[in-house]
Amino acid sequence: MNLTDRFLKYVSFHTTSDENTHTTPSTPGQRVFAEYLKGELQQLGLTEVDLDENGYIMATLPANTEGKPVIGLIAHMDTAPDASGKDIRPRIVESYDGGDIVLNEEQKIVLETKKYPEILRYKGQNIIVTDGTTLLGADDKAGIAEIVTACEYLLAHPEIKHGKLRIGFTPDEEIGEGADHFDVSKFGADFAYTMDGGAVGELEYENFNAAACKIHISGINVHPGYGYRKMKNSLLIATQAVDMLPKNETPATTQGYEGFFHVTGMGGTVEQTTISLIIRDHDRERFEERKQQMEELVQSLNNQYGAGTATAEIRDQYYNMREKVEPVMHIISLAEEAMKAAGVKPKVQPIRGGTDGARLSFEGLPCPNIFAGGENFHSRFEYVPIESMEKAMQTILHIVERA
Repeated sequence: MNLTDRFLKYVSFHTTSDENTHTTPSTPGQRVFAEYLKGELQQLGLTEVDLDENGYIMATLPANTEGKPVIGLIAHMDTAPDASGKDIRPRIVESYDGGDIVLNEEQKIVLETKKYPEILRYKGQNIIVTDGTTLLGADDKAGIAEIVTACEYLLAHPEIKHGKLRIGFTPDEEIGEGADHFDVSKFGADFAYTMDGGAVGELEYENFNAAACKIHISGINVHPGYGYRKMKNSLLIATQAVDMLPKNETPATTQGYEGFFHVTGMGGTVEQTTISLIIRDHDRERFEERKQQMEELVQSLNNQYGAGTATAEIRDQYYNMREKVEPVMHIISLAEEAMKAAGVKPKVQPIRGGTDGARLSFEGLPCPNIFAGGENFHSRFEYVPIESMEKAMQTILHIVERA
C-alpha cells in the first residue's frame, strides 16, 4: 500500500478522543484503529508487535547492521475533539491551481486563500482536503502513515543499513494523556522523534508548559418571578469570569513565544456552570503566574458573590522539553541533516502546543518533534499536501540511515 492510500485508509477510522470518559483509551474507536494497526504491522513483518490493555502499540524493526543507536518513532492515533472526526470524507485536489477550494458546495464551505494564505506555498502539488464538515485527521494519522510506510520501505530495501527501530503509537494525545501509560523502559530507545509537527520542514524541541483548568461556579435557583435578591445565576457569573480574562492573551492574539488562556468550553444551568480552559506559556515562571491568575480570578468572584461560589481545578499536563533535549543536541543536528538530504529546508521553531514527546523527554526519552506535513490542524479546513507527507517519510529514512 502506498503512502497516500494508507493515509486515506487511516482517516476512515473514527478516533476522536474525549477527556470526560476517564478511560484509556478514552474512546472505543481508538481501540478499533489500534487493532487494525497491530495486524498491519505484523503483516508487514515487524517483530515484537504489542498492543497493551491501554491501547498503546509498540513494535520493532530489527537492525540489519551493528553499532547504531536504537531510534524511536512515535505518533498518536486519536484526533482532536475540537471538530468532528466521524465519517471523514477526504478528497485529493490534484495539481492545486492556487485558487480558493470549494470544500462543500451545498453548505458553501470554502477554503479561502485570503484566510489561509499558507496554502499558496503548495501550488502545483496534490492536496488532500476535507468536505468541510469534519477535520481531516492528518494530526496525526499522517505521522502514523509516514512511519509505517518508511518501515515497509526499509524492509523491502535491506541495502539501507540501519539500527534497531522502535515504533510507538499512542492514544489520547489530543487530551493531554498520550504519555500517561507509555512505558519508556519497555520501549527501550536511546532517543526518539514524534512525527506530529505541521508544515513541511518544522523541527521543534521547545513547547508550551501546559495546564488544564476547570472553573466550577455554584449558583442559587428560584422561580424567576420571585428571584429578586435571591437568585444567583451561575451562567451569568461564568460569563463575567470569562470577561475577566486578558483580552490580548488568547490564541487569536498571540504568536511565537507568547502564552495564552484559551476557553475551550462552557456549559451549565442557573445552579451550576463549568468553564473549561487551557493555560499555555513557554516560560516556566510565567506559566506558574498564569495559574496563580486563575486562583485570583476565583477569589475575586468569591469576594463578590460569597465564599464557595467559585472553585478552580488546575492540572498540569506537560512542560517545555527544551531543558531535556539541549544536552543531546546531536539528535537535532541529525534531524536537520536528514531533512536537507530529503530536499527540505529545516525550520527550527517552538511548538505552540505540545506532543507526547514533551512528557516522554521528562521521563528519560529525549523526543523532539518533526513535521507530519499537515496544516490547519483541529479544523474542518485541515489539509495535507501529499508531497509533504512524502518528504516526512524520506526524512525518517535519512535519519535511520545516518544515525
